[in-house]
Amino acid sequence: MSNYTIVIIVAAAIVVLALVGVLATSRRRDTDSAIGALSRETRKRDRGSATAGPGAGPVVPSGRDYERSGALARSGGAEIEPVRAKAPAVYVPPDPETLGVTRRQFLNRSIVGFMVMSLSGFGAAVIAFLWPSTSGGFGAQITVGSVPDVRNRIRANNGFLYVPEGRAWVTEYPSAAIEKGKSAYASALHPILEAGFTALWQTCPHLGCRVPECKTSQWFECPCHGSQYNRNGEKKGGPAPRGMDSFPGTVDARGNLVINTGQIIQGPPIGTNTTGQEAEGPHCIGSAGGHGA
Repeated sequence: MSNYTIVIIVAAAIVVLALVGVLATSRRRDTDSAIGALSRETRKRDRGSATAGPGAGPVVPSGRDYERSGALARSGGAEIEPVRAKAPAVYVPPDPETLGVTRRQFLNRSIVGFMVMSLSGFGAAVIAFLWPSTSGGFGAQITVGSVPDVRNRIRANNGFLYVPEGRAWVTEYPSAAIEKGKSAYASALHPILEAGFTALWQTCPHLGCRVPECKTSQWFECPCHGSQYNRNGEKKGGPAPRGMDSFPGTVDARGNLVINTGQIIQGPPIGTNTTGQEAEGPHCIGSAGGHGA
């Protein structure tokens, strides 16, 4: 096939494509012209009929409405019903009972209710924390045991007995120092001193650390800041402002030692030394120095 023949074929194809494009364009124009364009005068009459007020009588469909109706008829739809002018409906306020609670009222009531519930829960927790316990544990009357049994347990533990449910240390108080102790301590502590015991709260009066015993020195020695107390809680050294706080106690009718952990007696002032007990061995914690009795 020569080049001339190829050129003729390509030219013929271009002509055919051009004819197809012209036919498609003309068909599209015919379709668009079926809807038609309204004249200025027709559009003006349509606007006038649409703005007619109440009492103007039935509204005549506009030319555009007729065209839309014809288009719908051709596509199988119903004709457009002419729009008739109606007076605006009179506003009638809703019945409050039917309306119910507004969104603002609901939110306000929800917020107030949530605040009341939160404050009530917090208040109940505070009261429960501060209310003295009567069923046992810290804040209640705790029976440690019979007097001979308590004394034997103290000696079996090298001079110290820890009562975990009362957060208390129980130690022996020397009988020879009872009269001196009565003059130095509050009257609430006299019954437990006469029974030959001391019940000390485990908390250091300096910054609240738990104070353990030191079995070598036979003192209480705070691991936090080095405060030291003899076996009966009287301050011997360190930064503590006083001796260890204590609980009152009695011997009941059955001969049991009972301590009241719901009442805390403030520790004796610096310089109190009713028992004369000194360190009996090496200290477990270095002395803070400068504050000794």
